[in-house]
Amino acid sequence: MSEIFASLATELRRGTLTLAVLSQLEIPRYGYSLVQRLEKSGISIDQSTLYPLLRRLEKQKLVTSSWDTSESRPRKYYVLSSYGKQVSAQLKAEWQKTSLELQKLLEGDRGNESY
Repeated sequence: MSEIFASLATELRRGTLTLAVLSQLEIPRYGYSLVQRLEKSGISIDQSTLYPLLRRLEKQKLVTSSWDTSESRPRKYYVLSSYGKQVSAQLKAEWQKTSLELQKLLEGDRGNESY
């Protein structure tokens, strides 16, 4: 049973990571700072998950990137594109709507059951 749970939990988490990452890219962030920011909020993400996700978001034109070479160690910064801001806002609204609907189901909309 724990194998099934782990698989379903991973599937559930996968979509939420995209929204979590997009929500943090209103301002430019480099990968490691993004990992730290998410972990501070209780969302753990491996770098081996984050960087492919960032590349996919960039390919989808939701995120743009640029290199900062002004420090001794060059860093690639990611930020939402204008299109990414629109999509992120839509995803946030969808998440909020779905969360409310799911919460009602999980709580069992007491007293309003009609079969």
